[in-house]
Amino acid sequence: MEQSEIINLLNEVKDGKISVEEAMLSIKKQPIEDLGFAKLDLHRGLRQGVAEVVYGASKTPEQIRDITNTLLANGQKTVLITRMSKEAAVCMSDVEGFTYDEMSRIGIAGEIPKPSGKGKIVIATGGTSDMPVAEEAALTAVALGNEVERIYDVGVAGIHRLLSHMDEIMSASVIIAIAGMEGALASVIGGIADCPVIAVPTSVGYGAAFEGLSALLSMLNSCASGVTVVNIDNGFGAAYTASMINHK
Repeated sequence: MEQSEIINLLNEVKDGKISVEEAMLSIKKQPIEDLGFAKLDLHRGLRQGVAEVVYGASKTPEQIRDITNTLLANGQKTVLITRMSKEAAVCMSDVEGFTYDEMSRIGIAGEIPKPSGKGKIVIATGGTSDMPVAEEAALTAVALGNEVERIYDVGVAGIHRLLSHMDEIMSASVIIAIAGMEGALASVIGGIADCPVIAVPTSVGYGAAFEGLSALLSMLNSCASGVTVVNIDNGFGAAYTASMINHK
């Protein structure tokens, strides 16, 4: 049960459509569903505003399917699955409204919510090679009810490409800057934008990039104010935080 459902429930009590006892029964339903291999948190949406997300890596296709079906059966409108393999997606043919994006390894079951955030999340990448992480961020943001605009391949090797998107940058509610190599894109955007910037280092780059560590350290040491950094390749984490900002 999510916060919006609780508000609707309380309004129904206020309007006399249901009794206090009926409302209490809905709220008191078991907040945890024990599947043996997983204990599903059915009240996370109520506590945090975002329902449980399924981390697909290292889970079997059958486990992902059963978790998703259980969440949907218990009233979760949208189930987001991250780091999901193509093989696991094949097992989801009978899951309601399931779609899968191979590039981002994102699966979404149930409904795609209408955008409910106050503004727009802009996602910018340094290069085309950063797109798998960017799409993880983009699809996560969409599944959490945000309007998303993508600005891809606008890295500092050709800064004019970024500067040609000033309208999108200046109108954003929050920007996710995704880059590998030396990770300079986040600092440049942070020095231009008037909104929070969430930097995502990617594991793109040659040997001395150390699989994203170089970009991570560069972003952590950004001289631009307003830049916050998440872990290497963590498009999901960036989008989750961006969504929280966009819904405040």
